[in-house]
Amino acid sequence: MSRTKRKSRTGKGEFGYFTAEKKHRGAVTALLFALPLGIFFAAWFSLKTRMTIWTVGCVVGCLPACRSMVNLIMLLMRKPMDEKLYREIEGHAGDLVMSYEMYMTFYEKSAYIDAFAICGNEVVGFSSDPKIDTDFMAAEAQKIIRKNGYKVNVKILKDLRPYLERLDSMNEHRESLEEGIKFKPDEKYPELSRNEMIKHTILAICL
Repeated sequence: MSRTKRKSRTGKGEFGYFTAEKKHRGAVTALLFALPLGIFFAAWFSLKTRMTIWTVGCVVGCLPACRSMVNLIMLLMRKPMDEKLYREIEGHAGDLVMSYEMYMTFYEKSAYIDAFAICGNEVVGFSSDPKIDTDFMAAEAQKIIRKNGYKVNVKILKDLRPYLERLDSMNEHRESLEEGIKFKPDEKYPELSRNEMIKHTILAICL
């Protein structure tokens, strides 16, 4: 009997993440509300009053559901990445470590970023968000990645053609970009390469 491991759903940083996550979080939010509300109405009909300890428990029980609802609303406000754009970028990605469909958030500002390419100390993103402050987002992302021990240079572009050309250049010079960089695998994620750990750090600051 085959024991092939099947992927449950699209993960963060993959194309289609927003669409898959909206469905997942919608189901989770509905379940989180259904449990305390089900208990509340069952107790009400059984005891003929709402003034019980069960009501207090149900109110407290709705707090996780409310938090989940806030996250769901934030997701619903985000449009998924255009498939044509994804195919175009992926066609130039080559062997680079890529991350797609990210909504990066900081205290001061937040923005949607279609893709990041990671190779050595170069992290280059593309955003179709017309309101993005690329300098601010790149600088803040760079600070956090560097605090995690990776001396990268982060740049975010708003024009697709230069971004695709940058991907081609990174692929062409991939070996020289990674040459001489020392890396000790993280004990928590021993299977991840340095480029993948940088991607992991980026995703940690995304919705």
